[in-house]
Amino acid sequence: MVRVTVWNEYRHELRDAHVQAVYPEGIHRAIQGALQPHFEVRTATLDEPEHGLTEAVLEHTDVLIWWGHMAHDAVEDHVVERVHRRILDGMGFIALHSAHYSKVFLKLMGTSCSLRWRDDGRHERLWVVNPGHAIVRGLPLWIDLAHEETYGEVFDIPTPHELVLVSWFPGGEVFRSGVTFYRGAGRIFYFRPGHEAYPTYYHPDIQKILVNAVAWAAPTNGPAPVFGWAPPLEGTPTT
Repeated sequence: MVRVTVWNEYRHELRDAHVQAVYPEGIHRAIQGALQPHFEVRTATLDEPEHGLTEAVLEHTDVLIWWGHMAHDAVEDHVVERVHRRILDGMGFIALHSAHYSKVFLKLMGTSCSLRWRDDGRHERLWVVNPGHAIVRGLPLWIDLAHEETYGEVFDIPTPHELVLVSWFPGGEVFRSGVTFYRGAGRIFYFRPGHEAYPTYYHPDIQKILVNAVAWAAPTNGPAPVFGWAPPLEGTPTT
């Protein structure tokens, strides 16, 4: 059973009545509910000790899902380092919505991860542009979301290893909304939809993408790489 930790800064839901009405138990609980039938799922939030991401928790996490927006700077650097190390060692990482500005994602990408945005609550059409990818298995060719925040290119990230989903917005913007990266032994998926004011994480197709993404990002348990000096496989060893 794949072990998932859903991390959420959990600030909007406690401070904004509208957001609380949309996600009364928090965004993390809504995502946990979608994943629970398929995986072993726990949650963690910013205000827990060690942000809920202790060494023990991460050691028992195969895929970490991260939602953040207003409190990126409140995440302690030593926890960021801990998460980053686990990703390089093979833990999957799924960054949601504004988590492109999270300390962890910035460290993984090495760029500003900046973009254009406008919170106008208009329609979003999410297009599948890589229909053979495991993350979009069983989905229609496009997904319509009645209300979402607008993001627009240019998205200052490294060239993705795979482009899976692209969004179009009525204002004319397009955006690379589903992209994958590989860092060390870890698989990374950035997935854009999910502004806190809209019920995006209750949408069945969005939930299916999250389920598929967890299965894709889970460690493959391949052979561990060997670094540094190593004896030859054949012949006489030398120093």
